[in-house]
Amino acid sequence: MTTVDDRRAAPAVPGVATRRSPAAAVLAVLWAGAAAVIVLWWSDTGSVVGAAGWLTGAGRIAGLLCGYACAVLVGLMARVPLLEVRVGSDRVARWHAMAGRYTVCLLVAHIMLILTGYAAQDHASVVHETLNVVLDYPDMLKATAGTVILFAVGITSMRAARRRTSYEFWYYVHLLTYAAVFLAFFHQLTLGNDFNGKPVATAFWYALYLGVAALVVWFRVLAPVRLNLRHRLRVESVQQEAPGVYSVVVRGRRIGELGAQAGQFFRWRFFGGDGMGWTSTPYSLSAPPRGDLLRITVKALGDHSTAVALLRPGTRVWAEGPYGSLTADRASGHRSLLIAAGVGVTPLRALFETLPGEVTLLYRARTADDLALGGELEAIARWRGARVLYALNGPHGERPALTPDALRATVPGLAGHDVYICGPHGFAQELYGALRAAGVPDRRIHHESFEL
Repeated sequence: MTTVDDRRAAPAVPGVATRRSPAAAVLAVLWAGAAAVIVLWWSDTGSVVGAAGWLTGAGRIAGLLCGYACAVLVGLMARVPLLEVRVGSDRVARWHAMAGRYTVCLLVAHIMLILTGYAAQDHASVVHETLNVVLDYPDMLKATAGTVILFAVGITSMRAARRRTSYEFWYYVHLLTYAAVFLAFFHQLTLGNDFNGKPVATAFWYALYLGVAALVVWFRVLAPVRLNLRHRLRVESVQQEAPGVYSVVVRGRRIGELGAQAGQFFRWRFFGGDGMGWTSTPYSLSAPPRGDLLRITVKALGDHSTAVALLRPGTRVWAEGPYGSLTADRASGHRSLLIAAGVGVTPLRALFETLPGEVTLLYRARTADDLALGGELEAIARWRGARVLYALNGPHGERPALTPDALRATVPGLAGHDVYICGPHGFAQELYGALRAAGVPDRRIHHESFEL
């Protein structure tokens, strides 16, 4: 899977055609759904009288919007190709995180407002009313269990908590979102005044949830089963590229039918390798697909990635994908700058080989020993007449400053380049600001981050 140096001609530069992202249309549909929920509440709300009426009315709308947000939350987890490839997995992940925050906030508002309103209506304490609702109302014990799970998912997804937990733990807890939504669903219909005796509203709610469930079953269960039965993936070889960095070559049948492009990634499970079959972890292709081979390059950062070094040839592989939109389809011109940090070089290495036109790659790493795939990058640069630049720490650990002036001096005509960035979230944010200050239009800056 290494680059062959005997290719004599650089790739032809075809006319660049970009696919327009459907992100705006998708967001418009999601917000239209929220508006429809508000209309549903408004059409069923008469005059509001007294503090109890205002509190329970506000609690109802918060509950309806929370229920809608739960469906959106699960839909964004369904790995629908339109979202994962056309919109971009990193953008969908940000939407999912935002939807999660909205869901938890609406859930808290719903609980507090409804219980306070009921207590005011019954002239009882909030504690008494809470016990009465949880223990005596139909489907409320299940809804309470679902609420506890959603709070647990929300807490473990907070950035401070996320830094202190492994990806594997976060992954398992996150999967409980399905159970939480299922447990909370039934009380919405049995107790919701907006659905009782209203077949159209009830049918709409069932269609929303069943539609989302169908997306999950199809794209997270049936499509991966079909892919893996068809392609029969197995580990071909494992090779160390740098300290703690390993490349895994995977062999399968009819790999070309996957439609994978340079810059994309799959979610991987490895059976028979230290519990690696229980967690689905995203790793980018570090080389374009060739024949019946795929390759990923992984840095040991967690339990799953650390165990990659122990994989043996013949290990069965389960893959889902391809995902991601950091591909040549984003290019709007014939000049590109690829900026990688650390193991973020893996998708950009594949793009460096295949992206048409004039290409420069800037690789940020601590030391020369941390430059994974450096030999391949140099070989690609010689073959296609491209440039590879390195930004390494100084002898005393000082970081090179990737300022707007430094970037403009390093890459002449920077503002006319498409810039592809892959690296840690903080690095990408800082670099984005420097690129904008250097005159690169927002539409030409393409970024994907796999921090979850």
